[in-house]
Amino acid sequence: MGSLKQSGRKMRPTGKSDGKTFAILGLIVLIILGFILFKTVSGGKDNGRSALEDLKIAKSEVSETAKFYPYKAGETNMEVLAVKASDGSIRTALNTCQVCFASGRGYYIQEGNELVCQNCGNRFKLDQVEKIKGGCNPVPVGGENKIDDGTNIVISRDFLEQSKGLFSNWKRR
Repeated sequence: MGSLKQSGRKMRPTGKSDGKTFAILGLIVLIILGFILFKTVSGGKDNGRSALEDLKIAKSEVSETAKFYPYKAGETNMEVLAVKASDGSIRTALNTCQVCFASGRGYYIQEGNELVCQNCGNRFKLDQVEKIKGGCNPVPVGGENKIDDGTNIVISRDFLEQSKGLFSNWKRR
């Protein structure tokens, strides 16, 4: 804070602290503008992990209730589901239907121990996730497309990037 000069009986500031005040205000304005720019570039919301990284799912988060993990590949919003099967294994799949994906409504919600396609209503048992290919069921994520590192299930960004066409009409928000 600046020093005070005595002028008769009144004390008044000399103005020496104005430079520091403007520097602090300038820094605050830059931080706010940076935040606004970041939100503008990212679309104003967190759409999950980006195509610049693999998708990591903490195994400790996965239970018998399907959990949905958002991922953004370029401008395409995607989702991976993970669930613990009755044998204790962790199963993963893209949350889009192998048959109904083009409709935009071919994604799943859980009802009891089943996933239900929101386009055609087909019911799919949780224990079948990642085990059945073809037909009206979630797109399996297995084999070379995911790694269990002991703590996380890691799904390859290359696989997710290659699969984004399955979400081009996706209407889940």
